[in-house]
Amino acid sequence: MFEFLALALFLGIKHSFDADHLIAVSNLLQKAKSLRHSVQMAISWAIGHMATAVLVTIVLFVFRDSILSFILDKMEMLIAIMLVVLGLASLYQARIFHSHRHVHETKKHVHSHIHLQRNDHTHRHMFGIGIVHGLASNDELLLLLTVSLGLTSLGGMLVGVGVFSLGVVLGMIAFSLFLTYPILKISSEKLNQIVNASIGSISILYGIFLFVG
Repeated sequence: MFEFLALALFLGIKHSFDADHLIAVSNLLQKAKSLRHSVQMAISWAIGHMATAVLVTIVLFVFRDSILSFILDKMEMLIAIMLVVLGLASLYQARIFHSHRHVHETKKHVHSHIHLQRNDHTHRHMFGIGIVHGLASNDELLLLLTVSLGLTSLGGMLVGVGVFSLGVVLGMIAFSLFLTYPILKISSEKLNQIVNASIGSISILYGIFLFVG
């Protein structure tokens, strides 16, 4: 059991660093007001992911291979659509930065501030993104609970999901701090414009990659 839980924790941390997770979450983490806010956003995402991971685990336990090849492959398209939408939103935000900066360059006075749309909606958005990821990205969870270990008890599987989800939380918190700390430290409107444009472009390209791949 100890080895099983250790493996579940490791796979949870690994799962949190999947490319589609990091790209999607980055589109919103850049809007964090503080490191604490960044961590809260990461936890919101992880809670959404955990909620649907539990549901997927139960469904996989009941139906097993009969839905595996059909359902999970189709749900990957949800990720692709979401990445494109989030990328477009980030590019629009970068355009706001760009227009805003040009307007102020025509004025004679000088001041510095960051024009961001930061509000409590980011928690709900992160929760929603986590739900989609929980539905569509569970390769490690599947290997851990239904193939590699061959668990026959639903209770044992759910314990594994709980430890797996803890690993997901820890991994996403670590990434959120890594991404937002330099942005908050530098606190530059130009940097935010570059970050928005870069993340938005990567998100759209990766979404297209998932569509064709």
